[in-house]
Amino acid sequence: MVNAVRPQLNQAPPSLWRDILHDLQDVFDLHSVCASFSLYVAKHLSCQALVALADSDEPSYSLWISNPDGSTNQERWLANEAGIDNLLASDHPAYLDKLDIPASEVMSSQLWLQARRRLIIAPIVQREQSRAPHPPVLLALVDPPENSDIDLELIGQISNLLRVFLGRAALREATDHRIAESAIVSEISQALGATVSIQEIYQLLAGPIRQTLNVETLSMGLVEVATGDILFPGELMRPASAHSPSVRLKRGQGIAGWVAEHKEPVIINNAYSDRRFFLDIDRSSGFRTQSMICIPLIVGGRTIGVLQAINRLSGEFTGHDLQLIQNLGGPVAAALENANLRAELVAESQRIEVLFEHISEGLVTINRGGIISKVNNAFSTLLGQDEANLIGSPIDEHLHTQRGELDSLVTRVFDSEGEMLLAADLLRPDGRVMPVIVSGVAIENKAGNAEEAVLVFSDVTQVHEVERMRDDLFDTIAQELRTPLATILMYSRLLQEGKARQPDKAARFLGVIERESDRLQRMIRQVLDIAKMDAHEILRGPAAIELNPIIEDILPPFAERAVQKGLLFRQRIAPDLPPVIGNTEAIELILENLLDNAVKFTPSGNVQVNIRHEEGNVIIEISDEGIGIPPQSMRHLFKRFYRTQTAIERGVAGTGLGLYMVNEILKNYNGRISVQSTLGEGSVFTVQLPIAPL
Repeated sequence: MVNAVRPQLNQAPPSLWRDILHDLQDVFDLHSVCASFSLYVAKHLSCQALVALADSDEPSYSLWISNPDGSTNQERWLANEAGIDNLLASDHPAYLDKLDIPASEVMSSQLWLQARRRLIIAPIVQREQSRAPHPPVLLALVDPPENSDIDLELIGQISNLLRVFLGRAALREATDHRIAESAIVSEISQALGATVSIQEIYQLLAGPIRQTLNVETLSMGLVEVATGDILFPGELMRPASAHSPSVRLKRGQGIAGWVAEHKEPVIINNAYSDRRFFLDIDRSSGFRTQSMICIPLIVGGRTIGVLQAINRLSGEFTGHDLQLIQNLGGPVAAALENANLRAELVAESQRIEVLFEHISEGLVTINRGGIISKVNNAFSTLLGQDEANLIGSPIDEHLHTQRGELDSLVTRVFDSEGEMLLAADLLRPDGRVMPVIVSGVAIENKAGNAEEAVLVFSDVTQVHEVERMRDDLFDTIAQELRTPLATILMYSRLLQEGKARQPDKAARFLGVIERESDRLQRMIRQVLDIAKMDAHEILRGPAAIELNPIIEDILPPFAERAVQKGLLFRQRIAPDLPPVIGNTEAIELILENLLDNAVKFTPSGNVQVNIRHEEGNVIIEISDEGIGIPPQSMRHLFKRFYRTQTAIERGVAGTGLGLYMVNEILKNYNGRISVQSTLGEGSVFTVQLPIAPL
């Protein structure tokens, strides 16, 4: 304790010790201690006194220069100009005479410029490790009177007392600093619990850690689960790399990679001498890494990131600095994990929300009382009501069926052990009947109680329509097959029974058999084509296809059919058509279906084929003067199994698959088809096929 210090020095004025002890008994600041000693030593020893304190943050000295009259000047000298560094090498007080010092040293030293002839100095330097080290201090008497009682023993005792007060002040400052650090760690740890994003975590850390550790920058790297790489986003490297792009280190690369892989912290005070250091980042960014502390951020045995404090602005990193940043490692890692989990939860919630809103089925959630809590657009559309009218109301009020199929729906879904499945005909407010399939499942909470359920309403109108069209197709196919088969069978029997003995009659019978066989073959081929297309055997990868050879093979049979039917068949084909994107079988199917329809649906008049190329496409126009297409049928024309009522009423054979296949093929190869038609006057089908790139 300072109060125990009782210097045994007869020649020193007792008032010197009394004033120092009285003035400094409650002082715990290094600067105040130095200033007081300078003042009282000058006053009581009747000579100029100087106390120099080395600055911690930069190469300079803070000085207090006092005179016997009580005046004190505070100055700052640069270390390379002060002339003090070499004097601190000694452990004992010493007399120094200006005449014994080389002139060059005197001229470059501010300390010697302060003195006329002599100095008595006492270096105060801690040579051993201390819990609270203080910077080096020099006590100097400038030109002490030659006949005074001031000697080295007196200066030694004064310096010993100064050492005690400096140590006490340093200990208090260190204690206060550690208390402040603990408070910062505690505040950050508590605040981290409320952060919701990685950017917030970094912003919370950056300022306090940079200030407490006195470092240039702080960076945070995140380990990618899939690759093990460490990604340093630009926004997690401020301020040194505020405008830099993100930095990626491969697994185990650089000091950060080593720390992440080995799960061990490191202190490095000379980065360029460490073989693990990855130079490329400094080279590309212009930033120079001198020193760093890097710690792993670990959760559940997994390294999820690293935290780096880079470039200490004064001195070197110490074990205490490492301990400070490690105290934050656990809370930071936990906060990062929570932020990642929250981000995943938000993303999953958004995905579910998008799915909920955009799924074609109607979705509704209800509680055990049957009150609607959430609906999607499809459910609102299904019932023909606004969402606002549905939320908060009992679901039973909105579900009306012809046969009461959905009565007690709420009870049934909550009583079902698994998924509930019902079929019903729903009555809409507009009077329409809509067939639906209702599935539902109760959702259990953590306690195992089901307090909420999800119901899915699937509109099966289109399914029923497809089933009807399929049944119609099968009926049509059966009927269409029956007609040519019956004709073939009848004429075959007539020939077998000898009812066509005349050559011309036999030829006529054989012609009928041949014609009906062709008709049967076309129907079977179309059914096979749709099966092949469903199996992706026709829609193969695109290639460059020459059109002219295909057209030369396809057109003659249809021209002959048209002529036999009494139609005028015209064609205008551009020579040397450029290759198009597709494959041969698909192009043949397009032409055959469109030409077959043109001939089939034209009782009399013209069928015309016009093929040319323009603006990156080959244009195929097939026009006829046939029965035309009703306006109400135009939007359904390319649907599977669809046949116009006009065709059905006129008894024109068909499956409703031809135009569907044409449209699907063109979509696969980025082509297009359009149609213009006037009922009773004819139709024009226009196909665009993209020209293959050279």
